[in-house]
Amino acid sequence: MEMPIADRLVKQETLRAWLQWQLDQTERTIRDLRAQQEEEQRRQEVARRELSWKVLPSRAAEGHPTLHRGNCPDAKRMPSLLTKEEVVIAFEEFPEMEMHQTCAPWGSLGIDKPPVRPARGGGV
Repeated sequence: MEMPIADRLVKQETLRAWLQWQLDQTERTIRDLRAQQEEEQRRQEVARRELSWKVLPSRAAEGHPTLHRGNCPDAKRMPSLLTKEEVVIAFEEFPEMEMHQTCAPWGSLGIDKPPVRPARGGGV
């Protein structure tokens, strides 16, 4: 014997409500996972910048390039980040390269703080 139409309708509406609840739960889970993924990517980028360096050319003709940590606000206009191996190559190419005193790149390189160089320009 077949179920009456009214009962089948109630059954289908109940099924639809349950499926809608399942869909809402799935969409919520997807949103949460996307947010977690974005946060993880943001943290990885922060970590990458903290473990990278940037070299800024000197603004003065007689000056030397300056090494900054990758997350230094003073170096944000320089797009490329260097690895530790690339920093070693940069020091070989520019032995007089200076280290930015504010962001202290020597700490992230695992080397001692370099001595402060005398001010340029021959001032007294």
